[in-house]
Amino acid sequence: MTKNKESNNKKNCLIGPLNSIERNEKAFQVRLEAAASQMILPLTKHPCNGDEQLYPTKIGSFTKGLPHNSHGTVDLQAYNQFIKALKTGKERHFESIPLGGDVKLANPQAVYAFDLAGTDCHNLGIAVPPSFNSAWQAGEMAELYWQALTRDVPFLEYGSNPLTMEAASDLSSFSDFRGPKANSKVTTDTLFRGDTPGDLTGPYISQFLLKDIPYGATTIVQRYRTTVTSSDYMTSYDKWLDIQNGSIPAAPLFDPTPRYIRNGRDLGEYVHQDFSFQGPLSACLVLLSYGKGALDESNPYLKSETQGSFITFGAAHILDLVTKVGRAALEAAWFQKYLVHRRLRPEEFGGRVHNHMIGTKCYPINSELLNCKVIGKIFKKFRSYLLPMSYPEGCPIHPAYPAGHAAIAGAGATILKAFFKESFEIPNPVVSSSDGLTLLPYSGEPLTIGGELNKLAANISLGRDTAGVHWRSDGIEGMKLGEAVAISILRDYRATYNEKFSGFSFVKFDGTPITIK
Repeated sequence: MTKNKESNNKKNCLIGPLNSIERNEKAFQVRLEAAASQMILPLTKHPCNGDEQLYPTKIGSFTKGLPHNSHGTVDLQAYNQFIKALKTGKERHFESIPLGGDVKLANPQAVYAFDLAGTDCHNLGIAVPPSFNSAWQAGEMAELYWQALTRDVPFLEYGSNPLTMEAASDLSSFSDFRGPKANSKVTTDTLFRGDTPGDLTGPYISQFLLKDIPYGATTIVQRYRTTVTSSDYMTSYDKWLDIQNGSIPAAPLFDPTPRYIRNGRDLGEYVHQDFSFQGPLSACLVLLSYGKGALDESNPYLKSETQGSFITFGAAHILDLVTKVGRAALEAAWFQKYLVHRRLRPEEFGGRVHNHMIGTKCYPINSELLNCKVIGKIFKKFRSYLLPMSYPEGCPIHPAYPAGHAAIAGAGATILKAFFKESFEIPNPVVSSSDGLTLLPYSGEPLTIGGELNKLAANISLGRDTAGVHWRSDGIEGMKLGEAVAISILRDYRATYNEKFSGFSFVKFDGTPITIK
């Protein structure tokens, strides 16, 4: 018998509700309907704060890495080439951008990437950020100065430390400061925190950044490498200008003892060294260790008498989505950064404040910042008005708004809230000791999965502010953008499951409930 005859005599062993042709057609239909549902969405408008058009010298725009003059003002020819490359998307135009030093721009061509699940990154919108001369921006910059001054204050001591008490009082005086408050005042209990449900409950640091992480056949203890006390950078003008022009910085000074995250410096270093979806992945592994009781009640396998979850609605499913959304969230953030806002980084704004205060330039900086208490404290300690940075290199070489870390954290937290029971109370909660060497029992108000996931997203987002590389609004709006990315992906995948499933239900960062059916 020939090989062809043998092949023809073999039976097709496929069983199931659909034959091969039907399955192929159904797979096409699922993909087609997902694409069609995205195609009919209204097109999103993308307004900006107008700073790039308002200031011809681009003092309100991101220019780091390009050549600058002695005042830190960008070379306009270089900036125009940068804009030309973004407008055309052509490789040769990107390769023609003049740089001021050795540091390269961070992946601007990622803004043109497409994804095959969820809403296209160019059709997701965010709020307009503060303008250069606004009271809103003044309040955000004052907060960053205070975060720099209080990096070494343990979170456990915020209520009694003179610096954090001063910070709360000073920030309360700003007319448009948008951080959380109690009775219309910033307090040491609300200081530097996020504004999502659960953010103000319990310790500053989320349980998911403190608890041991089950990692396969081992356990990861969350004591991390941090930097030494008072290791602040870019406080001299010459060093600041070198970094703006793209020079290579010195290495950071590391503490030889790993510690639990106990203060702003530790948190800033965590979000300096973490990989993209590290925080959400760690939280996922901790949550999976809590068993079925922590799963959302809509999970179709919780009531099954004969089946357990795995590839769908189980660990493999959740781990896949919590990591998958990270890249999509970055695509959405990069689009906003490069093609819409091009917002300057806080370190760049600090250079404007410094030159204005010493009289070498005059900038339209809001008077609330120029006359606030923290300005004088910064100068007294560092002999400049520059923003002291946690990282020797300062911020990354891409625009500020929105924060990529925040978008990833917001997307990851949203996936986890969709799969796990938000009201589930975290067992045996802990708080880091003031020296970061031990974990202490926490016995206050119960901490829930939903609240601690929100807090995790805020810790990761605002931890970048503590380091000096982002603004509060970068983080808050970045979280919302990541949430929108995750919701759109959950909605596309909703049609792919065979199980009888009532949909994903959870509470959004703004406190409103949502169900994805």
